[in-house]
Amino acid sequence: MQELTVKSSIDGSDENSLMFYPSGQHNVPLLVGLHTWSFDRFNQIEEMLPRCQQRNWALLLPEFRGSNLQTNPRAKQACGSQLAMQDIIDALDFVCDNYPVSSENVFLLGGSGGGHMALMMAAYSPSRWRAISSWCPITDLAKWHKENSRYAPHIEACCGGAPSENPQTSEEYKKRSPITYIENVTDVNLSLHHGRFDKSVPYTHSFDFAVALEQYKPKRFFFEIFDGGHDIHYDRAFNWFESLLTGNTLSNVELTK
Repeated sequence: MQELTVKSSIDGSDENSLMFYPSGQHNVPLLVGLHTWSFDRFNQIEEMLPRCQQRNWALLLPEFRGSNLQTNPRAKQACGSQLAMQDIIDALDFVCDNYPVSSENVFLLGGSGGGHMALMMAAYSPSRWRAISSWCPITDLAKWHKENSRYAPHIEACCGGAPSENPQTSEEYKKRSPITYIENVTDVNLSLHHGRFDKSVPYTHSFDFAVALEQYKPKRFFFEIFDGGHDIHYDRAFNWFESLLTGNTLSNVELTK
């Protein structure tokens, strides 16, 4: 994959991404793949690159300020901040301007921390995505802080403290939680998945998000609690994206192939 460096349109910093483009192709679909909570842009190469190569799709893997860990010196700039979200849009704009991709066929895929960021991007830039597939996401950071003591210090590093420490940190938790932006997601073609036995992020994160979103009568929202844990089913996500390109309606059986 090729390394890209794109200047942030907010703070002017140079931000890294990885890019794959199938040689000899034109006007191809673009998948934007989001790394998980504890990792960086290299996190999804093994799973996403071969599937894009098989389909002659382009692949963009943005860094968006790195991991959401306290060891990241830029932790406050990661984890759903406006800087991190704009990094993804800046990288997407750069690719659309410099590669012959189909800007009408841009897909977004992420799981866990990437699932969290996928939902944040659904609200931040809903019109940019043909479809979004989010798996086992964190939807409420304050809720997760209480549920998972292992990750609580990392959440605090991103948000500036514990949820109730002061009004400023409480606001950070709210701003970085997808559940806050339900009204912005109603027009997005969104598929949300969560394992019933997820021990890292309880399935209630997705369930609560789905219940809240249904009150606004979303146009294309698909939700499931599957028999599994903290998993991303890559083939199901890719098959769904592919069905949108071909106009075929896939059955549940076909989606699992």
